[in-house]
Amino acid sequence: MGSTEFIIATIEAAEPGTSWAIGTELNLVQRLAKAHPDKQVVFLDKSVCYCSTMNRIDLPHLVWAMENLVDGRVVNRIDVDPDTARWARVALDRMLALPGRTPAS
Repeated sequence: MGSTEFIIATIEAAEPGTSWAIGTELNLVQRLAKAHPDKQVVFLDKSVCYCSTMNRIDLPHLVWAMENLVDGRVVNRIDVDPDTARWARVALDRMLALPGRTPAS
């Protein structure tokens, strides 16, 4: 279990010939499998269901959402119970606190 960065680093560091079942967004799993043909990388869920919401997280949609926020409009708001919101914030804070990687690292 770990962040996206942790998952990527784990697969990159894994020994050739090892097998990995990953339970995260399918496109990431497919990219990792393609980038590491010396390892068996598969999607954890046998009944693959693409997440249409995750597939829309791209630069144009991010810009659109940010422009709406600048204009004072909140789009695609999601309301959750306080406990879920607290743990989501913990996860987000942890992801934002991770050191970024540069091409040289």
